[in-house]
Amino acid sequence: MTPSSTPPASPPGPPQYARPLRRLTARGRGEAHRIATPLELFFDLCFVVAIAQAGAELVHAVAEGHPGEGILNYAMIFFAIWWAWMNFTWFASAYDNDDVLYRIVTLVQIAGVLVLAAGVSTAFEDHDFLAVWLGYAIMRLALCVQWLRAARSGEGPERTTALRYTGGVLLCQVGWLGLLVLPEGGRPWVFLVMAVLEMCVPLFAEKDHQTAWHPHHIAERYGLFTIIVLGETIAVATVAVKTGIDEHDALDDLLPIAVGGLLIIFAAWWIYFVVPIHGHLRSNRQAFLWGYGHYVVFASAAAIGAGLEVTVEQTVGKAHLSTLSASAAVTLPTALYLLAVWALHARHYKVGLAQQLVLPVTALLVICCTFLGEWAVLAAGLVATLAVATGTALTARAASRARAARASGASV
Repeated sequence: MTPSSTPPASPPGPPQYARPLRRLTARGRGEAHRIATPLELFFDLCFVVAIAQAGAELVHAVAEGHPGEGILNYAMIFFAIWWAWMNFTWFASAYDNDDVLYRIVTLVQIAGVLVLAAGVSTAFEDHDFLAVWLGYAIMRLALCVQWLRAARSGEGPERTTALRYTGGVLLCQVGWLGLLVLPEGGRPWVFLVMAVLEMCVPLFAEKDHQTAWHPHHIAERYGLFTIIVLGETIAVATVAVKTGIDEHDALDDLLPIAVGGLLIIFAAWWIYFVVPIHGHLRSNRQAFLWGYGHYVVFASAAAIGAGLEVTVEQTVGKAHLSTLSASAAVTLPTALYLLAVWALHARHYKVGLAQQLVLPVTALLVICCTFLGEWAVLAAGLVATLAVATGTALTARAASRARAARASGASV
C-alpha cells in the first residue's frame, strides 16, 4: 500500500464486539485520536448535579447573611466533588478499557456522587456530613476497585504504583471520618489536613512510575468539564433572572445583571480555550500543578453562577445583604477565575509584558467594578469583554510582526 492509497472499506456485516471482561492494562501516551468517551461525558453531567446543589446552598447562605460559613462549606463539598472527578479522569486516561466491569464500577462512582449531592443541603443547614461522607466513600471505594484491577494486570513499578494509590485512598477515607466524629469547630482543620493528604497520594504513588495519562485526552476532559460548569452557571443565572421578572416584574433592574452575567460567562469560555494547553502537559510535575489548580477554576466558575443568583435576589429584595456584598458575590469569583486561568493557561503562551498583563489587570478592574452599585455586574462584563478584545488584538499584532520578520528574513 502506498502512502497516498486509502485502506479498503470494511466488509458489511454485524459489528465485532470485544470480550466483556478484559485485563485492565495501561494505555499509551502517544495513542492517536484519543477522545472522551460517552461514559466520561455521562460521568461529567452527573457530577455537575452535585455542583449545582453546592452552588444553590451557597446562594442561600450568602443571601441570608452567612457568607463566611457558606463559602467554607462550599469549599469543603466542592473539594470532594472535584477530587473524586479528577481522580477518575486521570485513571481513565491511563487505564480505560471500557469493558463491562469498568463500566459498572464507573456507574457506581456516579451513584456515589448522587448520594453526595443528596446530602449537600443537610451539610450546609445542619452541619451533618454523613451523606456527603457516604457518597464520597462510595466513589473512592469504587476507584480502589479499579486500581486493584490495574495492580492485578500490572507488574513491577506499575503494580506498586497501583497498590500505593489503593492504600492511600483507603487511608484518607478513614481520615475523613473526622468530619463525623469531631466537634464542629475542628472540622475546618480536618478538611485542611485531609485535603493536603489527599493531594499527596498521587505524588507518593507515582514517584517511581508515572501512569500513562494522555495529554490531549486530559486537556479535552478538563475543557469539557469547564464547558459543563459554565453551562450550569448560565442555566442558574437564566432561571434566577426569569424568576425575578415573573414574580417581581423587575425587567429594567435585572437587564444589566443579565447582560453583564452573559458577557462574563462568554469571556470566561473564550479566555479558557484561547490556547491549546496539551503541549504544556509534558511531565507529572507540570500536569499535577495544572490539574490541582483547576480546583480554583471549577469552583470559581460555578460560584459566578451562584453570585449572579445572589445579585438577582438582592435586586428584587429577597436577599438580606447590601448591594456591595451582592456585587462582590459576582466580581470576586470572576477575578479569581481570571487569575487562575492566567496562571494555569495563558502565561505559558503569552509573549511580552503587554500580553502577560491583560488578565491580571482585568482581574483588578473587575474587583474595582464591585463599587459601582447596581451597575457592577454589567461593568464587570464589559471589562471582561474588553480583555478578550485586547488579548485578541495583541495576539494578532504579534503574529503579524512574526510573519513580517519571517518574510524579511526570507528575502535577505
